[in-house]
Amino acid sequence: MVIKKFILTAFLLANFCICNSQTKKIDSLNTLIDKATSDTARINLYVKKIRLLRNENIDSSIKLNNKILADAQKIAYYKGEFNLRNNLVTSYCFKGDFKSAEENLRFLKTFVKPSKDSADLAAVYGNYGMVYGMQSKYDTSIQFYEKALGINERNNNKTALATNYSNIAIGFQQISNFAQALFYQQRALSLAEENKDEPSQSYTLVNIGITYTLLRDSLKSEQAYRKSIMLAEKYDLKDVETYAYTNLSSLYIGKENWKDGYEFAMKAAALAGKAGDQGTQAASMAKAAVCLANTNKFAEAENLGKLAIAKADSSAQPLCIYQGYSSMGSILILQKRYAEAIPFYENAFKSLNETNGFGVDIGNSYKELSECYEQNNNYSKALSAFKKYAEIEDSVRSKDNIQKATELSMNYTFQKKQEIADAVQAKKNAEAKTSQLLLIGGLVFMLVLVGGTWMAFRNKQKANQILEKQKSEIQSTLTQLKTTQAQLIQSEKMASLGELTAGIAHEIQNPLNFVNNFSEVNKELVAELNDEIDKANYKEAKSIAINIKENEEKINHHGKRADAIVKNMLQHSRSGSSQKEAIDINSLCDEYLRLSYHGLRAKDKSFNAEFRGDFDKSIGKVNLVTQDIGRVLLNLYNNAFYTVNERRKNTGESLPAGQAGYQPAVSVITRNLDDKIEIIVKDNGKGISKNVIDRIFQPFFTTKPTGEGTGLGLSLSYDIIKAQGGDIKVESTEGAGTTFTIQLLNA
Repeated sequence: MVIKKFILTAFLLANFCICNSQTKKIDSLNTLIDKATSDTARINLYVKKIRLLRNENIDSSIKLNNKILADAQKIAYYKGEFNLRNNLVTSYCFKGDFKSAEENLRFLKTFVKPSKDSADLAAVYGNYGMVYGMQSKYDTSIQFYEKALGINERNNNKTALATNYSNIAIGFQQISNFAQALFYQQRALSLAEENKDEPSQSYTLVNIGITYTLLRDSLKSEQAYRKSIMLAEKYDLKDVETYAYTNLSSLYIGKENWKDGYEFAMKAAALAGKAGDQGTQAASMAKAAVCLANTNKFAEAENLGKLAIAKADSSAQPLCIYQGYSSMGSILILQKRYAEAIPFYENAFKSLNETNGFGVDIGNSYKELSECYEQNNNYSKALSAFKKYAEIEDSVRSKDNIQKATELSMNYTFQKKQEIADAVQAKKNAEAKTSQLLLIGGLVFMLVLVGGTWMAFRNKQKANQILEKQKSEIQSTLTQLKTTQAQLIQSEKMASLGELTAGIAHEIQNPLNFVNNFSEVNKELVAELNDEIDKANYKEAKSIAINIKENEEKINHHGKRADAIVKNMLQHSRSGSSQKEAIDINSLCDEYLRLSYHGLRAKDKSFNAEFRGDFDKSIGKVNLVTQDIGRVLLNLYNNAFYTVNERRKNTGESLPAGQAGYQPAVSVITRNLDDKIEIIVKDNGKGISKNVIDRIFQPFFTTKPTGEGTGLGLSLSYDIIKAQGGDIKVESTEGAGTTFTIQLLNA
């Protein structure tokens, strides 16, 4: 028999997780404390330090808190004493000393300055909600949070509201009112996103993940936990990371993935133990013990389970105590030791006598206890326990409960997608309007140009010889313009031309600058040459003539560069045919790499990346369809620069070469394999996850955000390479980079 348990964590507190940090921040605060110029400033800094210290060592935090509290009382500093008392409430709760926590709350209730809408009074109500929540008295907890919400909503205190929404949602979650839990969690997440408060987002996502776990939506659940962990690691929120890992463990246990369930549970236990959070440590150990038992490591499982029970008893948190004892019962059932399991289940339910939670895991425990009674021929108790299981299951899994929560989740998802779609449409409308204005301006300019040309033609009609020459040139130009126009109309169908334009503009500017500069220099040199001839200084005149000749050669060289770039642009954009021609593959790879990079640079001036080519010179010319291979290369390069740019944004600005930090890099390598040639495009970007890499060449599949990719680029590239008798493959390591390898016949 397999035991499945979704063991949930104890009540969380948003303010606690948001203030988490490490020793460096404490050291920084110590420096500021030493420099404080007043007692009140010093006490305020200590309040921050105590919150940080609490995450590392609760006992040390309480000791320092009481010392500074005495200082605040001596100078009658109201705000300092208020904040320090609230700190004590939180610390005592996580230590499991609820009696001391409630003593401080009773003091605060009379200490708060009178005002029915006082933000301080709302904070006291919120802490009452936390104290009762951590004792699994969820109905009372919800009542206090509703009082806090009323005050904070009237004052539009968004920061406090985000905390209240998250915590009241946990109460509804624990009594299996999933629709109400999701309602408040979504409001909390929306506020955190509006305020760009990623630490609060991380906290709320953990609890959203728990709700989705209970709704058996494992995909959304895992996505929420993973995103929460990513944000927690970014801001060093060790307690949020702890809760995310312990609940991720529950998710994998529900899937009977005992290996990952055990690893995540032990990781959470280690983090909780380091912080002194005995409740979460006990719950995580209990999960790990169940995983061991399901892999037949019963001796290790029992030892770990007993340790979990001891930790849970010390925490004084009913839900954690329940988890410890019920898990030991599960371990014994797996060994068919039914009689020994019964006392553990009875102790588990005894810990919940004064609570009002009835989650699915509690229902499963009643079902397992029923089996134990039945195996020991105690049928009346077996029936009673099974009825409680059925009662909880009917309540938690009721069609109405699940349907309301599912509809709420779907509506929220649809709303988010609609907001994104509206933003994309607004952007398209703006771009269309801009294009329209540019088109009108271009038409006006063309009309003026044509009108001017016509007038010049009429005025110079008598100069027949010059006119015929100019007419011939104009006709040639018009023919070329019409040809170019037809090519541009065709190229509008090609997504790659848009990517090329900015890079080409950057590339062509360089040779044109050289042409202009050397032309200006030659004008000055000709003037000097005439002066020297007039002076009969022929030696100096000859030297100047040599300089003019050298400059003319440079002008010619850079003019040919610009000409080559334009020809390549036209070659890429023309409709063309499938006719193969001999091309220099190394030159093509190098040219498109530079064009792609400069195209991205034109869009984002802050972006810099290292790009390099390693070309096998033994490769001669290869018979290929130039335009098609160019499109494939451009698509791969654009994707590579896009992903390193995205990683740069997530990592922070890349540092100059030689310094520590992330350095965006894209490279292209060519190899001669005798009968084949190989083109390898590498990047050190975000990489592609294993669960999507098999679909990367499918039409309309994209890993880019909505509006940033059509999902056709790689699909078309795949078809082009296959049509030319080649092959294209992809390898990727998530978080490290991606490599695309093209093989073509060397013919």
